Amino acid sequence: METKTSWVLNNPIAHRGLHNFEFPENSLPAFDNAVNHGFAIELDVRLIDDNTVIVFHDEKLSRIANHDGYVSNLKASDLKDIRLCKTEYGIPTFEQVLETVNGKVPLLIEIKKSEQSYALEERVIEMLKPYNGEYAVQSFDPLSMQFFYKNAPQIMRGQLSSYFHHADLDVPRREKKRLKKLKYNDISHPDFIAYKVTNLPNKYVTNAGLPVLAWTIRSELVAQKAQKICDNYIFEGFIPQKPLQNNE
Repeated sequence: METKTSWVLNNPIAHRGLHNFEFPENSLPAFDNAVNHGFAIELDVRLIDDNTVIVFHDEKLSRIANHDGYVSNLKASDLKDIRLCKTEYGIPTFEQVLETVNGKVPLLIEIKKSEQSYALEERVIEMLKPYNGEYAVQSFDPLSMQFFYKNAPQIMRGQLSSYFHHADLDVPRREKKRLKKLKYNDISHPDFIAYKVTNLPNKYVTNAGLPVLAWTIRSELVAQKAQKICDNYIFEGFIPQKPLQNNE
């Protein structure tokens, strides 16, 4: 039976696209590669200085770009000068990604925030209104998911969580503990839980009684184990041997 969460459980989801040494993470060719293999796509969105929504994971450019500094200080005009992982490919805008994927596979959109306003959420909602395809949003920030719940309840929401290490997520330890235990679900009203695979199974996820995505799977062996403890998974670094189930 089709449910609101059906697509997010049907097929492994490519983490930041189906990326490799040739196609960098969160790049247009990585997304094309995922489309060509029939995998749903997980990606990260951020708001930059001129309110353009871009697809990029980190707060800083230094790890995978040829620049220093914070992503939030960029303007759209700066993107043409930035290359990812010493390739010819640059940072895509969210608009470019929507045009590229064009509904061919579902999108799992992680909301990355660098400020406390809801400008990013507002922009994403507006940009998704005309989009003809399946999608969901997820975030570690329960207030972000609460914003979607209140302002766009038709968009499927996921609560991200894990057993946080001290350097994970720039929030107070008390909040991390509550996130770990999924104590904010009454705020975010998630349709599914996305939890770190090395922390599964656990009583908090079991007690939530919601579909579970495991992140991030990096081998076929771990994928086979993950299928026994979750409904679906987000993967990178390999191509899963087969979908979780036959969609025909």
